[in-house]
Amino acid sequence: MEIRLPPKILYFAPEDWTFLEHFSVTGRAALEAGFRVVVATRVRMHGRALVDSGFEVVPLESERSHLGLVYNTRLVLRMVRLIRQTRPDLVHCIGLRMVVLAGLAARIAGVRHLALTPTGLVYLWINDGLKERVLRSLVRIIVGSILNRPNTEFIFENPEDPLELGIGGSAPNLTVIGGVGVDPAEYPFVPEPETGPIKVAVVARMLRSKGIVEAVDAVRMVRADGIPLELHLYGETDPSSRMTLTETDLHDLTSEPGVYWHGRVSNIGHSWGQLHIAMLLSYREGLSRSLIEAAAAGRPIITTDVVGCRDIIRDHVEGFLVPKGNADQAAARLKLLATDPELRRRMGAAAHTRFKERFTTQVVSPAVRDVYLRIRNRLTAQKC
Repeated sequence: MEIRLPPKILYFAPEDWTFLEHFSVTGRAALEAGFRVVVATRVRMHGRALVDSGFEVVPLESERSHLGLVYNTRLVLRMVRLIRQTRPDLVHCIGLRMVVLAGLAARIAGVRHLALTPTGLVYLWINDGLKERVLRSLVRIIVGSILNRPNTEFIFENPEDPLELGIGGSAPNLTVIGGVGVDPAEYPFVPEPETGPIKVAVVARMLRSKGIVEAVDAVRMVRADGIPLELHLYGETDPSSRMTLTETDLHDLTSEPGVYWHGRVSNIGHSWGQLHIAMLLSYREGLSRSLIEAAAAGRPIITTDVVGCRDIIRDHVEGFLVPKGNADQAAARLKLLATDPELRRRMGAAAHTRFKERFTTQVVSPAVRDVYLRIRNRLTAQKC
């Protein structure tokens, strides 16, 4: 009697924490679809947690900040060897860099089935130097043409990024999901504090592109009007990013009265009971998980009218959308929310309702699982 082993999916993810915190729902959906899950990633502190979650882990050293041709060519060749050693039925690449590099490696290694999740368009799409324009054009060719074949499935977190990469909005191999999926049990609705001062939270990596400086400027303006407002920054610096703030930068920013930097927190859901307003003045997102978590907690949101932020809230419904880089308008919206508790309550309740409708694990996981089931059906048909 022939014993059929489950089909194997090999993920390429940039960091172990990225997969654990942002794509565990995706990995579990693959397990539910009957795949054996292997994760190739840079392993630091979370390899054990990935294994405990039911995933096999293969260390893959790579540095996100390296854009050089020689370095990345060598990395692609290492990926080709890894693919040939693990012999996956499906390769799923997460993050734009891994989509390009591991996607090419999969094609070179002869993998027929690809799933691509091109998050992380931020750096190349918010900078407009000659190098960035050339790289954008190259990425569009690789993703939209070379990797876009009949057995390729695309999973995006917003409807605008596919168009940037040459993927039609009605393409049959395109699935748009509501982010990475947030568990309501881990991020429950909590009433806002009954006492002041009003506390505003920015939850993000400490990058310039997250609008950290603009957030500090906005709070400074509101405080100058005599409103006792505090800004609480939650998140780490990211030395692998060209856009990171340094610890010195952050210490300078927190020298402002009423501004506090707490570093990384493992679950901001435990902190929302002490916070009133969520803010993220980002320059661009895939789909901001931190804003989704804030919506889950029932917090009104101030964010920028950019890709990946405007998909989460509607202006004047769950919060306010402001132009990118406009600290003055962010300050005006902050002042409104800080002085109107009924407005905060109404917008926070609307944000929580929108979260339940679009962004929970119960909504996202079945959509991802359906993609994997389609691929598994094709794999089964090929073997028959």
